Amino acid sequence: MTAGDAAQDEEENRAPPARPEDIKAVPVRRPGRWVAGALVLLLAAVLIESAATNPRFGWDVVGEYFLSDRVLRGLGMTLLLTAIAMAIGIVLGVLLAVMRLSPNPIVAGGSWLFIWFFRGTPLLVQLLFWSYIGTLYPELSIGIPFGGPDLLTADGNELITPFLAAILGLGLNEGAYMAEIVRAGLLSVDEGQTEAAQSIGMTRLQTLRRIVLPQAMRVIIPPTGNETISMLKMSSLVSVIAFTELLYAVQLIYAANYRVISLLIVASIWYLVVTTILSIGQYYVERHFGRGSSRGLPPTPLQRLRHNLFSVKHASVPMPGGGSGAGR
Repeated sequence: MTAGDAAQDEEENRAPPARPEDIKAVPVRRPGRWVAGALVLLLAAVLIESAATNPRFGWDVVGEYFLSDRVLRGLGMTLLLTAIAMAIGIVLGVLLAVMRLSPNPIVAGGSWLFIWFFRGTPLLVQLLFWSYIGTLYPELSIGIPFGGPDLLTADGNELITPFLAAILGLGLNEGAYMAEIVRAGLLSVDEGQTEAAQSIGMTRLQTLRRIVLPQAMRVIIPPTGNETISMLKMSSLVSVIAFTELLYAVQLIYAANYRVISLLIVASIWYLVVTTILSIGQYYVERHFGRGSSRGLPPTPLQRLRHNLFSVKHASVPMPGGGSGAGR
């Protein structure tokens, strides 16, 4: 047998190449995932069964007070506090961040001192301090300093109401945290952007407003959304100064009927509802300001659901070549 005959026999005995439709894909078995999923489902079932069968939860009381006038008024005050405090915090945070980055050492030092004080003391202490400011300044006045005449005077206890004390405590504290968030966003923008703006004659304020701040929003928005959700929950601390927000409203109710757990569940459900709405809004705002940072925007939850449903549907449709639509 010659070498040519041997090569021909080897070519004839070689198996034909496998076609794509002949390949059988076997998924990797991961029993750990199934065990973990079963344990989570078991724990969830136990918790649901306990909550549904334990009469001490008082779900009838929850349903009775969930939409009551006092609870809804408290919820409205909570939303009002959150909106006003966040507005003050954002405006003050931008101002403090710009001051902190100022080349003027006195301006930068004043900003740092404000942030240092309001981030370094607990929010609860600040709320109590503003509530009792009338004991420190029984009479508040506006006028010419250092012995000059007073232009306006007011009683400190009448001027600083629980609502104003709550606004001052929440807003000033939030301003200190927002200042660091905004400062981080401003520093994330390349310095070349500022230099290019200055080279065409733009002022420092114009550069900040038109060039730097719009680009920094992609970094500023996510933590600002988290701060908004935190502010909603931290507003419950103003109950210590007897301001009737959501938590204090349910406290007044359970002080009369002694259904403490049921009324706390009412407050918790409302907090969860509002935080869920804020989280959805935060997602779409982040998605809006994230345009241009990547080649494509991430799909929304609804788009992912549609993709999964249609991909499963098309996977079962046979293709003309004998395959399936899964590879399309």
